[in-house]
Amino acid sequence: MTDMVSAERRSQIMARIRSTDTTPEMTVRRLLHRMGYRFRLHVRDLPGRPDIVLPKYKTAILVHGCFWHGHRCKDGRRPKSNMGYWNGKLDRNKNRDKINKQRLRRAGWKPVVIWACQCTEEDRLMDIIRNALDE
Repeated sequence: MTDMVSAERRSQIMARIRSTDTTPEMTVRRLLHRMGYRFRLHVRDLPGRPDIVLPKYKTAILVHGCFWHGHRCKDGRRPKSNMGYWNGKLDRNKNRDKINKQRLRRAGWKPVVIWACQCTEEDRLMDIIRNALDE
């Protein structure tokens, strides 16, 4: 299957994709703040540069986009076009995520992954956060 847009337009679309301050990340941050938690953002000296770090709880929250990090939901489906490129890219992302979580654990941190699709229901997201910080 060929791409439905030109290479130039595809480049423009891809250039607009952000890696920080995404909508799901901002949703998690606002909820954490309302729940009374204080945190740091994008800590560079931790493996994988976690999106949100709660030092008091030694917890690193990684807010993953379902497509980019290979979640098993409808948003995590892989493209049917240019499969060689996308399969390699998305597999490398998943491997990198796995290694970063292992490194965080070895450094004494608790990695918590929150998927973008989980950010649509506030009650569900609140439960995920509470469970992660209570354990």
